[in-house]
Amino acid sequence: MNSGIAKFSFPTTIYFGAGAIDNLPQYLQDITIKKPLLVTDPGMLKTDVFPKVEGILKSSGIAFGLFSRVNPNPLDSDIQKAVDIYSDEGCDGVIGLGGGSALDAAKMVQVIAGHGGKVNDYDISTGGNQNIRGPLPPMIAVPTTSGTGSEVGSCSVITSVALGRKFLVCSPLLIPSIALLDPELTLGMPAALTAGTGMDAFTHCLEALSVKDFHPMCDAIALKGIEFVAQYLETAVKEPDNIEARGHMQLAAMMGAVAFQKDLGAAHSLSHSLSAVCHVPHGLANAICLEPVMKFNRESCLEEYAKVAACFGVNTFDMSLEEAAGKAIEAVTDLKKRIGIPEKLSAVGVKEEDLEELTEKAFLDGCHQSNPRSCTRENLRDLYREVL
Repeated sequence: MNSGIAKFSFPTTIYFGAGAIDNLPQYLQDITIKKPLLVTDPGMLKTDVFPKVEGILKSSGIAFGLFSRVNPNPLDSDIQKAVDIYSDEGCDGVIGLGGGSALDAAKMVQVIAGHGGKVNDYDISTGGNQNIRGPLPPMIAVPTTSGTGSEVGSCSVITSVALGRKFLVCSPLLIPSIALLDPELTLGMPAALTAGTGMDAFTHCLEALSVKDFHPMCDAIALKGIEFVAQYLETAVKEPDNIEARGHMQLAAMMGAVAFQKDLGAAHSLSHSLSAVCHVPHGLANAICLEPVMKFNRESCLEEYAKVAACFGVNTFDMSLEEAAGKAIEAVTDLKKRIGIPEKLSAVGVKEEDLEELTEKAFLDGCHQSNPRSCTRENLRDLYREVL
């Protein structure tokens, strides 16, 4: 075992450190997985990460099934195909390898393999989460991006092919048995993907902090995640082999997912719709929409945004809350420019004629219901227009 790996729980058992992936066979044994289904996406097969993981499993004599066709925004149809392989191969657990899409898909494989039925049966908006009662097959989550934090989250975001929109499946039973965070696995991430996923982590932390529910533990974790993004995201984008920056961005992503058990806000409703309708990557959609949402929420989030400004190193000692909140928005705008995030949705292919469908599906998304300032359908349309 690599003695430099730290272990802690919150409540997931987390192994964090360079080289943690080398201990994967031991971690599988610890949770009694004898034959895992490895769930990933086609792009992962072309990286150095997949053959590394494959080699570790094969050298330890661990047989495994493989489903490598997860879509960028995982479809309900992806899950059924993966479950068919899980059953045919006689698997007894799951490894999710990749970004948030692969991890979310792997979680739903657990659910369907454990309970049967269709993915849509478990949609939280229809009370389907009550159908998840356990036990589920064990899962190890191995993130190769630093954004969603799905490796420690209790939710899975799936796109319904029939409805053409995203929906959430949430249950504490979806939290992976083990999260394996090895920053070496993220070294090959391109700059644009690093930027987009990093802003996804930031948005999780910021929106969780802004939600008005009382949860001081989540607030503290969110603030530390924001601090890590402020300190390390630009370095991770511009120095892709900087292991310290990569590791801290993994921690920020994990913290964001822990924090948003408190809930999310309007930026996520906007981005979920953008991904489902226009296929904009989730993190990039969050990044583009975040500024108008921050401005919209500003008067409701003065204290929270003042703390965000301090995370960016702004000396807010002699400032009013209004001034400090404004500095937070300026700091986010500046960070986005430095890491190459587009300013407008039109730059990523969104058109005026998409606006009505985007608005309707954003309004149906539940995240804006916990936004610190109430959102009407017209508010959401205006927020899109501001960055169109």
